[in-house]
Amino acid sequence: IPVRKGYWGNKIGQTHTVPCKVSGKCGSVTVDLIPAPRGTGIVGAPVPKKLLQMAGIEDVYTSSKGQTATLGNFAKATYRAIQKTFTYLTPDLWDVTPNSKNPLVQHADYLA
Repeated sequence: IPVRKGYWGNKIGQTHTVPCKVSGKCGSVTVDLIPAPRGTGIVGAPVPKKLLQMAGIEDVYTSSKGQTATLGNFAKATYRAIQKTFTYLTPDLWDVTPNSKNPLVQHADYLA
């Protein structure tokens, strides 16, 4: 899956954390991924830590709720949270649209 990474604070150096708070849910388990400062590492349980390392995320805080002892749901919820990092558009990915004329100006000959 594609993973979008971002910064915490200033945009200096390489991207290292999640771009914003994201959450994933599977069964009763909800996992939140929260951006963290550079050098923090992955703060979380062993299951999401392993998945986040494989995704290439270096610094992130995790928060989990629900029955996290069911490792299948815990892993799937983490996977879905990682997947959500690429499902929305941030302003840096917006297409540039050319400014068009006002419709009244554009069709002034026809309207007159």
